[in-house]
Amino acid sequence: MKNKFFILVILFQTVDLALSTPKKYESIFNFGDSLSDTGNLLLSGALVFPVIGQLPYGETFFQHATGRCSDGRLIIDFIAEAFSLPYLQPYLAVKQGQSSQHGVNFAFSGATALDAEFFFHRNMGSILWTNNSLNVQLGWFRKLKSDLCSDNESCDDFFKKSLFLVGEIGGNDYNYAFFLGGSIKQLQSMVPSVVGAIANATSALIEEGAVELMVPGNFPIGCSAVYLTLFESPKKEDYDRHGCLKAFNGFAKYHNNQLKQALDTLRQKYPHARIFYADYYGAAMRYVHAPLHHGFYGGTLKACCGGGGPYNFNISARCGHPGSEACKDPSVYSNWDGIHLTEAAYRHIALALINGSSSLPPLISSPLSD
Repeated sequence: MKNKFFILVILFQTVDLALSTPKKYESIFNFGDSLSDTGNLLLSGALVFPVIGQLPYGETFFQHATGRCSDGRLIIDFIAEAFSLPYLQPYLAVKQGQSSQHGVNFAFSGATALDAEFFFHRNMGSILWTNNSLNVQLGWFRKLKSDLCSDNESCDDFFKKSLFLVGEIGGNDYNYAFFLGGSIKQLQSMVPSVVGAIANATSALIEEGAVELMVPGNFPIGCSAVYLTLFESPKKEDYDRHGCLKAFNGFAKYHNNQLKQALDTLRQKYPHARIFYADYYGAAMRYVHAPLHHGFYGGTLKACCGGGGPYNFNISARCGHPGSEACKDPSVYSNWDGIHLTEAAYRHIALALINGSSSLPPLISSPLSD
């Protein structure tokens, strides 16, 4: 009965999402990492993460693996649906001849905000999934730009009807460092560089003609199964009342506050541009605070797909690998594989961005319209 109620809620939310959002963007350009990659890593060969090319990845909506690090659709997919646009083609598919008329997804799983050299210079290069950082993705956009428009006037006309999403990105910069033993105090010194890279990319896109840009913050990583497993603490006071690690959530908020300040500076520099801050942290904490209200009867801290353990995350039996198993109903879990979220969680977050409860300013308040 609970599942039927949840399905009805989702149906009403989907209808509300479509009806309440005027069709105003004709294309979307996305930059980021595995939270929004719709196939670039897979098309590249996915040597570091081959399981995303097979079920259970993709089982919920597409019913086959697409290269998305989830059981189904991502936030970027729901945003495209909300504006009656097709799902974004990954850049590597566009290079092979797919259309870029409605936008392109440059996001690459494992990508960082900082260039790979930053990590190699600090003896962290061996852990990188990819060298396709935010700056590399920006270079891909510049290469593609001549195929989208021919001169400044046509580019301005094209991009003023486009939405640019710059992230979420930066999470992997911290993940790599934390997983190699970096302390929160050490990583706080990285934050200005990471935020600076995101702000610089946002500025560069505005210089290229972008006028509507959404820049997401980081998720509450202290509620993530991978962090809860790797950094388990015997001290009860290290956890909040929902079971999340307080220090890591505090770090995520520290990054987000720095990012919001950087975006305020960009708004002053580019008053003609609309720069949205997407509060992924706040949107996710809503269902962490009230999981049953959001239909997450399986919980919000335990992964749907994994190889056992308190949070169903086992580094030696990760989702898709031998020894792992996916839950029967991903829609009642918010965490998919210990690192990434389920389609159900991404839907809640996307809805919060569209209706404005987790975006500043609200996405639907854009002046663009038919």
